Amino acid sequence: MTTSVCASASDTQFSSYVRARGQVLLRTARSLTADPRDAEDLLQIALTKTYLAWERIEDHRALDGYVRRTLVNTRTSQWRKRRIDEFACDELPEGETTPAPDPAEQQVLRDAMWRAVLRLPDRQRAMVVLRYYEDLSEAQTAEVLGVSIGTVKSAVSRALAKMREDDELVLARG
Repeated sequence: MTTSVCASASDTQFSSYVRARGQVLLRTARSLTADPRDAEDLLQIALTKTYLAWERIEDHRALDGYVRRTLVNTRTSQWRKRRIDEFACDELPEGETTPAPDPAEQQVLRDAMWRAVLRLPDRQRAMVVLRYYEDLSEAQTAEVLGVSIGTVKSAVSRALAKMREDDELVLARG
């Protein structure tokens, strides 16, 4: 009987956490994927892993970091598995759709910026997203990805250089 009460309390805690932080975590997942449906799947997988480890997580105040790490690790595993199925090409197979004209130039720039981020290699994209979209420090980014701070600095520097040369972003800046 004690076990079911304890499990019920854990379920309640987990449900409360997901309700409170779900949208923020979904934003992180969306930052790591190019497709919103993939982001939802990624978050579900990460939350399932978190739920299964719930009793072993000692500091529930650090849950966001735990889930972010799980998101990144899961996405990295997906990247590795998909390498066989995906290949680089000069043109996308489907025609590019242009968004409806938006009078707000800042929004046009943000959209172009995001597309430039999505064109970065997976590892650089993860670092840029964690640094600038999730607002983590270089040290925090390095910790989440399990790399050195120097690796984060150099990879982010290379990513920003690529983005500065991105044709679409150059045009959007005017």
